[in-house]
Amino acid sequence: MNMATMFGQTISDADQLIIAQAHELSDKLKQHRMEMFPPTAQKTLRQFQLSEAARFLGVTSGHLRNLSLEGKGPQPQVTSSGRRSYSAEQLLDMRAYLEQNGRGQRYVPRRRGSEHLQVIAVVNFKGGSGKTTTTAHLAQHLALTGHRVLAVDLDPQASLSAIHGFQPEFDVEENETLYAAIRYDEHRRPLREVIRKTNFPGLDIVPGNLELMEFEHDTPRILAQGGASDYGRIFFARLDEALSSVADDYDVVVIDCPPQLGFLTMSAICGATAVLITVHPQMLDVMSMCQFLQMLGEVLNTLKGAGGNMNLDWLRYLVTRYDPSDGPQTQMVAFMRSMFKQHVLTNPMVRSVAISDAALTNQTIYEVDRSQFTRATYDRAMESMDGVNGEITDLIHKAWGR
Repeated sequence: MNMATMFGQTISDADQLIIAQAHELSDKLKQHRMEMFPPTAQKTLRQFQLSEAARFLGVTSGHLRNLSLEGKGPQPQVTSSGRRSYSAEQLLDMRAYLEQNGRGQRYVPRRRGSEHLQVIAVVNFKGGSGKTTTTAHLAQHLALTGHRVLAVDLDPQASLSAIHGFQPEFDVEENETLYAAIRYDEHRRPLREVIRKTNFPGLDIVPGNLELMEFEHDTPRILAQGGASDYGRIFFARLDEALSSVADDYDVVVIDCPPQLGFLTMSAICGATAVLITVHPQMLDVMSMCQFLQMLGEVLNTLKGAGGNMNLDWLRYLVTRYDPSDGPQTQMVAFMRSMFKQHVLTNPMVRSVAISDAALTNQTIYEVDRSQFTRATYDRAMESMDGVNGEITDLIHKAWGR
């Protein structure tokens, strides 16, 4: 009989206990979801105030207000007090209008000509480093600033999917994750068939769930059988091939990798043009990152010898959950900058009540309204996010030769 010690008590048939508790929890979660989110409900997106819209469009608030007063471009919603706001769809329309009437200035940042698809793998060996928060905000910021974005949830925990309104247990069925496009058998599907629209215009997502773990289990078996399967090349090329099939539809792909160096993460890095490593500036987290880098270097060297593509446009470290008033954290950031120099992003992601509170309801700072927080708290969080994402956007454009 299987025996396990839990919470100080000896429990026989622990497997049955865990299964029963899982079923009970699943039923309760499903009931809660039905109450909060009926089957026909879809996640919506708030209006953006004129100043926010102007910031995303890259124009002044005064210029945008004048366009509104002159009846040019999509017309905003106007309250009785005269406050103007735009929907995310209107931002896209206004961007197109500005491009058409901007005397040669570019307002639509989509890649053109020989500019290659940017594939950004967001990675870390340790959970709690802000990896999913970073991925979600980066993908949404890129969409709001006019890029065509595909977010890929490669983490079996699927938090990125939940943030965008897809509950992994209820909304993502069998063979509807990235696994469907990279699996080794006859059930493999084109990636285009599992891509879904989000509440952000210009942002699509490949959702995830526990099914992704099948790739971690299948790959060693395929390798042991002697390499490539009849249904595709060796594991590290499969994700790259899947993304190539939809490359013409997007400017940037952002991949939320699982918090371990498994076959999924290695596939993402091999298919990436850029790697973003998130790190919380605490000693234990930096020590964990050190181990991750050592392992990553050895693994990538092995894959390179097997024909993997290790060419990156850029690699950066992003300091996350940073409290500038915390002396040890500030020292750790200085230590990282002295070692990695320009490879550490100039802008850190600050620790913020606004960001953490938004996450409690599966939202980002771009989704919540400013009125839900004190002005200083919200503005500080937004300034931090825009700083980080703007710096990454500059790296993307530089890789395109702009």
